[in-house]
Amino acid sequence: MKKNSKDEQTFMRIDHEYWTLTSWAKGWANVILNPISRVLKRVGVQPNLLSMFGLFFALAAGAAVARGYIFQGGWLFLLSGPFDALDGALARTAGRESQFGAFLDSFIDRYSEAAVLFGILCWSTFNGHHILILLTFLTLVGSLMVSYARARAEGLGLPCEVGLFTRLERFIVLTIVLLTEQLLVGLIILSFLTNFTAFQRMFHVYRQSFRQ
Repeated sequence: MKKNSKDEQTFMRIDHEYWTLTSWAKGWANVILNPISRVLKRVGVQPNLLSMFGLFFALAAGAAVARGYIFQGGWLFLLSGPFDALDGALARTAGRESQFGAFLDSFIDRYSEAAVLFGILCWSTFNGHHILILLTFLTLVGSLMVSYARARAEGLGLPCEVGLFTRLERFIVLTIVLLTEQLLVGLIILSFLTNFTAFQRMFHVYRQSFRQ
């Protein structure tokens, strides 16, 4: 039996060093998504169209939150989630995976999350909630830095999918925050854990750079 090389062993050890909800979810998500994606394939739905529907619901959620309809915005943001999950599954099932599709998926994810946070920022500004403005800004910075840390690391050839608060965790917490209308508590959690994850990834890249 072929033995793994030293680099492969290092990568496997690093890759499993941190558990994330996202990595766990990927293990069983296909059981649910694959049957749905096969149906969508027969109907002729395009993966990128699903991505755009997800963005539409996220933008609508941001607009609703900005106008003070926070609970309704939570439901709209929740509806964007299945489209975000299905676009990749459909691309794999239909054999339509492409570099642009992967780029578009990540591109839209950033705008979807930013749309809702911008809605909170607008509502907080209009109603004079200065602490919420600060927390929303910190959450937005942390969220972008989590994504940037991974993109920059992978651009250097270093895997960086680790982290306590990845995309799925942020989506779940932000949805709960809106549905419960507990913006202050939720944004405290989000602002801290997003930035914590960004630094967690920085430390992860630091450790990898000395292992090579």
